[in-house]
Amino acid sequence: MNALRPSRGFTLIEVLVALIIIAVGMLGIAKIQALAYASTGTASMRSLAAIEASSLASAMRVNRGYWTVAPIPLTITITGANVNATDGTLNGAISCVSGVGVTPCSTNTLAAYDLHTWATALNKALPNVSATVNCPTPLPAGTPLGCTIQINWSERNTAINSQSAGTTMVTLPYVLYVEP
Repeated sequence: MNALRPSRGFTLIEVLVALIIIAVGMLGIAKIQALAYASTGTASMRSLAAIEASSLASAMRVNRGYWTVAPIPLTITITGANVNATDGTLNGAISCVSGVGVTPCSTNTLAAYDLHTWATALNKALPNVSATVNCPTPLPAGTPLGCTIQINWSERNTAINSQSAGTTMVTLPYVLYVEP
């Protein structure tokens, strides 16, 4: 007389299936957490680039005496802490530190000082950084001068899966349009 008894609990197979489902879910959560962490680093770099570009734009607005009458077209290339400009007065490292008995800097000297200070700060803030400041000839005549500040830096590629991984380092640009 084997009467069928009602089951009282879970079978081993049901428990194993539940554990597999929970494990897959936990792996998915871990991947999302890792991607969020990597995206935070990317956002941090973009924020630093935006802050640095805005600081140069502010310096350009303060020194309108140079930037509104600068030799046009003007192109400035910054690689590391080196400044190379089509206006030769901007290329040399200059100090505009004020003090007793120190004559104030001219507009050209102040522009060179601002660019070199900015290049040094930019080099410390972002990895493998280069920047270009381009002030083309305004069209038509009498139009305000418009400059472009472009910052390029390298950072690790954030990938969701192996198909989107591609290269491990990627160069990202940040562009700011300025009217000094």
